[in-house]
Amino acid sequence: METLGVLFSIGPFGITRTVVTTWGIMLVLGLGSWLATRRLSVDRPGLLQSALEGVVQAVEAAIAVVLPGRAGLLLPFVGTLWLFVAMANLTGLIPGLHGPTGDLSTAAALAILVFLSVHWYGIRSGGLGQYLRHYMAPSPILLPFHLLGELSRTLALAVRLFGNIMSLEMAALLVLLVAGLLVPVPLLMLHVVEALVQAYIFGMLALIYIAGGMQSQAAQEFPAAQEKGRTA
Repeated sequence: METLGVLFSIGPFGITRTVVTTWGIMLVLGLGSWLATRRLSVDRPGLLQSALEGVVQAVEAAIAVVLPGRAGLLLPFVGTLWLFVAMANLTGLIPGLHGPTGDLSTAAALAILVFLSVHWYGIRSGGLGQYLRHYMAPSPILLPFHLLGELSRTLALAVRLFGNIMSLEMAALLVLLVAGLLVPVPLLMLHVVEALVQAYIFGMLALIYIAGGMQSQAAQEFPAAQEKGRTA
């Protein structure tokens, strides 16, 4: 049990340290969000409220650059994804804890969540039939390649996050073992910056994939409209 990192079991399912840490992050984010937003003020926003509004506006602006006019629709998912991945990446800084995103199972679960969200938003944007037809455009022969591309980018998304965070934590551990406590502050700052950068990259890739799914209908309609214009 210990060699597998399993702390306890719920029926046939073993609960590992990674799962417990993930639950803790979810609890902290949920409780923190409730505490930070329970006394919002329109007339006199406090310092915390102003900071939170600035973060929300920054996320909305980032989404609007990729998908203009759709920031309100994607903000709950993309914003939560960014926040969770950033906090999960930074958890490795806490002594005795291991960042959940440094575990391939967590990175894979996040990648699968992005994979499902791409199809959800794509179907919601253009309808099921229209969304499925874009896999056979411009020719049905390309269907296997489209499906392979969906699977490969999901795998790449998971491996990228897992590999970067795992290597970051290993590098930090090796430097501390070699140099002791002589360089803790620069090392911690490097870890913080890299963790935030990896969270940003993961969120942006997810946003780009979702944008591709939502714009598949427009990509199909454009050639048809162009052909119609020529015949007219």
